[in-house]
Formats: sequence, C-alpha cells, structure tokens
Amino acid sequence: MTSVLDARGLGKKYGRRWGLRECTIDIPAGHVVGLVGPNGAGKTTLLKLASGRLEPTTGAITVLGGRPAGKPAQLARVGFVAQDTPVYAGLTVAEHLRLGARLNPRWDATGARERIARVGLVPTQRAGRLSGGERAQLALTLGLAKRPELLILDEPVASLDPLARREFMQGLMEATVEHEFSVVLSSHLVSELERVCDYLIVLVDSRVQVAGETDTLLATHHRLSGPRRDPDRLPADQHVISARHTDRQSTFVVRTDAPVHDPAWTVTQLSVEDLVLAYMDKHTAGDRRVTLEARR
Repeated sequence: MTSVLDARGLGKKYGRRWGLRECTIDIPAGHVVGLVGPNGAGKTTLLKLASGRLEPTTGAITVLGGRPAGKPAQLARVGFVAQDTPVYAGLTVAEHLRLGARLNPRWDATGARERIARVGLVPTQRAGRLSGGERAQLALTLGLAKRPELLILDEPVASLDPLARREFMQGLMEATVEHEFSVVLSSHLVSELERVCDYLIVLVDSRVQVAGETDTLLATHHRLSGPRRDPDRLPADQHVISARHTDRQSTFVVRTDAPVHDPAWTVTQLSVEDLVLAYMDKHTAGDRRVTLEARR
C-alpha cells in the first residue's frame, strides 16, 4: 500500500535556523496520526511541507505517492485546515460552499450542505460574524467536502473552548469512519490526541524523536522506579528516554521490546501524555546539562 506520507532526510531552513531537520518517517495509510511537540518543534513546518505550501531545503517528501501540490490532481487528494481556521470574513457560509465547489473537482455538495445544517450553521450568515467554534466547523466542512484521501489539520482546536473542541473532534472522527480517509493532526492538547489518534509522531528541537502506532509505542515504553541507579547499569536493551533521581530513588522511562524482570524495579505503563512528556523531558534535561557545563 502507498504511504500516506514518506519523508527521507527532510529538512527546512529559515535563514540560518532549521525549522525541521533530518526527518525520516513513513506513515502507512488508514491512520489518524497525532503530531505533537512543544512550540517551535517543527510541526507546522512538516505539515506545510506535506501540503506543498513550503519547499524542502534538504531531503525529499512524497504524499500519497506523489510530490506535494505537484499537479492539480494531487492537490485535490489532500485537504488542509490551518491553525487559524482560515475563512473569508465577508463571504456567507453558502458562498464558501459555492467557492469550494468551483475550486475542487471531487466536491461533495450534498454532504457539505447536510453537515452545515447538522452543526447548526446558518447559510446566509457571514463568516466574520461566526464564533470561533463555528468558524472551525466551517473550515472542517470545507476540508471534508473535498473528499480528500488525506486531511491535514494544524492545531485546529487550539483556540476553542472545551465544548467546541469536543464537537469538532467528534465530527472529524465520524467523517473518518464514514469516508475512510487518513488524517494527520497536530495539537498541543495531548488529551485530545489520546482519544482519537492511533499513530503518534513526537517532534522536539526540529527532529522526530519517535514515531509509530500508538499501541506499539505504549507497549514498548515503561516507567521504572526503584533504588537509585546509574543509567549505565541498566541492561543494554533498555534505552533510556528520560531519568530523574533523588538521593535514594531513580525513575526512568525506557524503551525496550523485552520484558523487565528486575525485582528491584516497580514497572508501570505510560499514557500517551506520559510518553510525550518523557521525550520532551529528555530534550530539556539535555539543555540543562549543556547550561551547567557552560557555567563551569
């Protein structure tokens, strides 16, 4: 099966700063992919490269087997909803739908009208007078009505209240079940991703830290707590992601395919949020060590 997104050594530089570097991932079709990381990690850069809004500085990327935005037919296969849920303030809801029909050859006019009615949008109302949640639902409707094979969403619920977020995500999940397309979704709200995503990519410091099916990642990462121990004394197959120590106790998050049998350790499973924070903590711990070395 053709990958939804295949990146090899992908990088994007803004002047002298790397927005994304050394990105190699291969996302199979049929997943709802959560893309997560701190501000400035490269999430938006990766999504803009995937949608053809940016050109890479290094490496290569294909989306649905083709070059992003390479031809009109390729553009029609990919939907994109940006972070600010862009709509035209002066156009009515109905005018947005008519514009979408003119621009998209696979446009589902009936589905768009039915969804607008279902979420309670008034066709004659101008977009500039909609609430944040209503604008997000309009932007999602425009993305879904393209009938894309891949829908890319960049922080689509970041500015919404909890009820609007829930309604947005529920509508998205219902559409993926009904129409069987793939989704790549970035968000700071890990709790939202944990409920809907079955594939996870963690970006930190412009690099991919880990990527894979969520169930597999959770099955191969563990929290170990026990008497204080140097990480070098752990078995070679236990890759340390993050470590915290007190005078008497050590707590590690490790990645391993093998069972942990050491009776000295208390082993607990991680949530998706625990997993993400462990990779972010690994990065910040490295920053702290560099700072301390610089001060010596």
